[in-house]
Amino acid sequence: MRWIAFLLIGVAAGIGVIVLTAPASGQGGGEAAPIFGIKIPLGYRDWRLISVAHEEGDLHSFASILGNDAAIKAYRNEKLPFPDGTVIAALHYSHASSEENNKVFGRSQSFVPGPPTNVQFMVKDSRKYATTGGWGFAHFNKDGKPGDEALLKTCSPCHAKASRDFVFTQYAP
Repeated sequence: MRWIAFLLIGVAAGIGVIVLTAPASGQGGGEAAPIFGIKIPLGYRDWRLISVAHEEGDLHSFASILGNDAAIKAYRNEKLPFPDGTVIAALHYSHASSEENNKVFGRSQSFVPGPPTNVQFMVKDSRKYATTGGWGFAHFNKDGKPGDEALLKTCSPCHAKASRDFVFTQYAP
């Protein structure tokens, strides 16, 4: 009888390890973005929050800016330039009014993320992406398909204007 209990505990522990170490479904892989050859990294939605962004004008969106362990360590230690292996993700959502919240507040003042629009990545590899400041760029539409080459050609010239190693986002601990 004891051996059955040990067997059940062993099976449960094994299943637990598999479940806890497996990436969330629907993440990673797929087609690579043109020019830089970057694919959606596995498990990126489990990365830590660097900051949030609200962009007005034509974009009118919210974004969650996430970083892998190398990015978070560099941000926390205020290390510039970012080390190779740093990956930063920007998950973009449309900007939507929250009617439920506005009823509580008695006026239109609450906005929340609406449907997702795209996800973008910056990957630091100073040798591979030497011609673009050491960064590779990727853009994936809400359906997971990569953005086109013309779009990606605009990334590096714009990010070169940032004062922190091609990165606009500041850390919000």
